[in-house]
Amino acid sequence: MLKVLKNLKQSWISVVVIIALLCLQAAVDLELPNYTSKIVNVGIQAGGIEDSVPDVINQNDMEVILLLTDEDNKILENYEGPNSDGNYEIKDLKDEQREELSDIMTKPVIIFSSLQSEEEQLEQLLKTTTEQIDQMQDSIKKQAGVANVKIIYQNAGVDTDQIQMNYIMITGLKMLGLAAVSMACGITIMMLSARVGARLARTLREKIFTKVLSFSNKELREFSTASLITRSTNDVQQIQQLMAMLFRTVVYAPIIGIGGILKVLSQSNSSMAWIIGLAVITVLIVVAGLFAVAMPKFKKLQDLVDKLNKVSREILTGLPVIRAFNTEKKEEKRFDDANTDLMKTNMFVNRAMSVMMPMLMLIMNGVSILIIWVGGHNVDQGVMQVGDMLAFIQYAMQIVMSFLMISMISIMLPRASVSANRIMEVIETEPSIKDKKETKKLDPNKKGLVEFKNVSFRYPDADTEILEDINFTAEPGKTTAIIGSTGSGKSTVVNLIPRFYDVTGGELLVDGVNVKDLSQKELRDIIGFVPQKGILFSGTIESNIKYSDENMSDEKMVEAAEIAQATEFIEGKDKKYKSEIAQGGNNVSGGQKQRLSIARAIAKDPEIFVFDDSFSALDFKTDATLREALAKRTKNKTSIIVAQRISTILNADKIIVLDDGKIVGQGTHEELMKDNETYRQIALSQLSEEELNKKEGGE
Repeated sequence: MLKVLKNLKQSWISVVVIIALLCLQAAVDLELPNYTSKIVNVGIQAGGIEDSVPDVINQNDMEVILLLTDEDNKILENYEGPNSDGNYEIKDLKDEQREELSDIMTKPVIIFSSLQSEEEQLEQLLKTTTEQIDQMQDSIKKQAGVANVKIIYQNAGVDTDQIQMNYIMITGLKMLGLAAVSMACGITIMMLSARVGARLARTLREKIFTKVLSFSNKELREFSTASLITRSTNDVQQIQQLMAMLFRTVVYAPIIGIGGILKVLSQSNSSMAWIIGLAVITVLIVVAGLFAVAMPKFKKLQDLVDKLNKVSREILTGLPVIRAFNTEKKEEKRFDDANTDLMKTNMFVNRAMSVMMPMLMLIMNGVSILIIWVGGHNVDQGVMQVGDMLAFIQYAMQIVMSFLMISMISIMLPRASVSANRIMEVIETEPSIKDKKETKKLDPNKKGLVEFKNVSFRYPDADTEILEDINFTAEPGKTTAIIGSTGSGKSTVVNLIPRFYDVTGGELLVDGVNVKDLSQKELRDIIGFVPQKGILFSGTIESNIKYSDENMSDEKMVEAAEIAQATEFIEGKDKKYKSEIAQGGNNVSGGQKQRLSIARAIAKDPEIFVFDDSFSALDFKTDATLREALAKRTKNKTSIIVAQRISTILNADKIIVLDDGKIVGQGTHEELMKDNETYRQIALSQLSEEELNKKEGGE
């Protein structure tokens, strides 16, 4: 997974911004419960009065308070007055100075309130009140002091209702501001996360595709086409979805969780902290249990997606055969089995995950009830304020939610991890065929010369050689044909020339240089390869013929089509060369597809033409006409033709006869008919003795 995330370096600026915004959002969200507490404790219960220090106090009340404390000078030095109204007004104090003054004035302010109603029993009341104050919790003592400041304000003629309204409005606006900042951060984070995820997905798809393009046939056999498609789509999508939540989980959730715990512990009363611990432990037990059940299924999901894609691809590409053999029901069952397996696994995982959310919500609601129950008793006993309890509930929800987010990512992570491993498996696979650090140049004096010297070949992990001791030369200006029974290795021989596979023994030289010493680009630039199965790309007839060079002139394109005998059906179309070609060339016949493939190779104008049984879908007349036109165009070119039909290669300058991976004969048609029994049997299986004699006689 970490290897995949290394690709985020292209989006490092966005990642840094996301992390910064997440930290800001977490700080804001952690501050909001404090404001809830302030509105309840200060705004509602205390009438907007924040501490035991009155901003305004009349002269008589001040004299009484000074009688009740030994800190007269410290109190008076923080006030100015009395003014013309007979009131003292507090100076502009720093937070530390005001807090120190509050500690001094809390006790005398509380006693002052008691004295207002019990003046006749001053001495006894003073003693009793002092003892009661000393036994109070700090928070309750502060609350009592603040409540009594309200009486002092009323005595001084201050509008206490306005103080309360102002405090609630200002605090409420601050909360709205913090909420707006949190919302803006959240929206920006989601946008940037989506952008980072999309960019990472694009990078991964690009790397997978680029790597697949460098694969030889060996790697393409190891990774099925269906699997490669799944890895570049579904697997990448899993990573992209993970990225939308990853930053919020990795950065935001721990800050909220740890920050919430610290906030709870830093409160003056943290006797309910055990409830948080109980909630977190319960959440972890639930998630761990579900995780243990669902984890094996996550690993299986992607393999089942591969299997479904493979079955779908086989059925869709083999539809004509399925219809011809009337096996639709059988294939429907095969698809249904693969689809059902995937559905059952998905449903198992979804059911397990669907159980998690109600259980976690039950835990969260249970935690809320427990906090209210315990907190209510604490409020009743005077050891906690209502606002503190509400703030505690909010912190508890934030802490539990942070663990819930971590749990959610832990559920997504296994599947994404499997996908990441599958992606990296492709990206880290080294192609078996690759260029050397220092490559050689083609010999211009041996232009078009192809030499097989004691070549042997075996497929990877095969026990036996497919080709053994292959020796022949294909010369410029001549046509070299290869024929043999099915499975004799004809296509394998020509696949070695453009290095679709590398020889495992001997040497293969092109233009006098071992193909392993050439760069693949330079080698394939001089080869026009027409595969056994004609392959066309979606687009137009023009784009397919001009595939090697989109800037090719129209005259060259038309000439190639004429040589390939394709102009007849092209000119018959309404849009001619602009006619659409469907995916895979499914809207043209097999013969038309082969002719366009041949035209594409001719338009490239290479040194070496390789035709891998590329005339099999052509009728005899078109085959003969095409080869005649091709012979004129390729006078100075090397032509290598793999063929099944004897008529295609009768006039070849050299015919190579293969049998079971070995050369059993070389020569012209006439020479092989006289001296090579294998060739003679192939020829007589297709043409009569009389037809062959006519051919040999030049009729």
